[in-house]
Amino acid sequence: MTNNRLPHRATVLAAGLVLAALAGCGSGGKDAPEAQGSKGPARPAKVAPAVPAAPPGLAGMPPLLDPNDVYAADRPNLLSPVVKDFPSRVYVPNTNSNTVSVIDPATYKVIDTIPVGVQPQHVVPSWDMKTLWVNNNRGHTLTPINPATGEAGEPVEVHDPYNLYFTPNGKYAVVMASMDRELVFRDPHTMNRVKTVPVTCFGVNHADFSADGRYFIVSCEFSGELLKVDTEKMEVVGQQKLPFEGAMPQDVKISPDGKTFYVADMMAHGMWVLSGDKFDTPKLLPTGKGCHGLYVSRDSKEMYVSNRGEGSVSVFDFKQNRLTKKWELPDGGSPDMGGVSADGKVLWLSGRYNSEVYAIDTTTGEQLAKIPVGGGPHGLAVYPQPGRYSLGHTGIFR
Repeated sequence: MTNNRLPHRATVLAAGLVLAALAGCGSGGKDAPEAQGSKGPARPAKVAPAVPAAPPGLAGMPPLLDPNDVYAADRPNLLSPVVKDFPSRVYVPNTNSNTVSVIDPATYKVIDTIPVGVQPQHVVPSWDMKTLWVNNNRGHTLTPINPATGEAGEPVEVHDPYNLYFTPNGKYAVVMASMDRELVFRDPHTMNRVKTVPVTCFGVNHADFSADGRYFIVSCEFSGELLKVDTEKMEVVGQQKLPFEGAMPQDVKISPDGKTFYVADMMAHGMWVLSGDKFDTPKLLPTGKGCHGLYVSRDSKEMYVSNRGEGSVSVFDFKQNRLTKKWELPDGGSPDMGGVSADGKVLWLSGRYNSEVYAIDTTTGEQLAKIPVGGGPHGLAVYPQPGRYSLGHTGIFR
């Protein structure tokens, strides 16, 4: 009997110790120690501080400063220590001249012309923001420019680099190999090839990433399609044809709240609007002839939409979910790609078919300057810009 009782007594004793421990962690209610005749006031309960769960996102991606605004790090003049001492410049790739024009935004003058490779398409800030990469599409090279000095380095061989992006964790560069019909994941520094993802659409060119960085939406210009790509797996997980005959999608941009993607379409003359998570059939919002580039204001309230075919810029209000203004360039022109100044006061756009660059006041829509550059100016980069890291293109910063 003794052997049978010992385990029972041990169990009772252990249970009592557990109950006592639980009572000591009470919240001061009727079952708290002072209500049971204990001497002295009850000790305050020790509650472990709540640790907010990390938002689900791409491993290694810096967390958003504001979960409700992916552009919270892009406020006026909020320059990273990495770029704060770089001179303010506008770098313009001239596709037909094989050069990059460098503009001083303070004087609206071209202060340098840099020879690069064949058919430069975009000037792209690297993820770490220390290098500007010129995408020499038909020259099959990337020319690095040091934004601290404005000097170009030795070109790096990269086949068919129409456009260039970086995964939000900085792990890979993603080359939009338009004619090769490939998405090529590369080392972001050496540009060595890591993985090639063949695609069945034609003309991959522009993209933007989801708020959590887990996927990105890609436009296919020549087949009128959109792709959804899993960032970590480096795989296409969705594909759809736009519901417009002859669609030609261009720039892609996510809304500040991360819920909506906008895709410019130069043949549908407006923006396609869709949920990236659902990747459902998008709806068309007409903006103007030749809708092309999309740029978010520094306060995350508006988006500037360049209409290349009619020489205008439409202004879209995110909160009102509608177009509120349209700015007509005084001499027409062909506003294409560009970016917003660090202080948010000037929108810079290339004039693709007019060998010029436009500086536009973001408050009034007034054209502040029209600057002659080389032939076929395309994806210009305003630099430096606010933000902690770059996702590529002409400057998508988080």
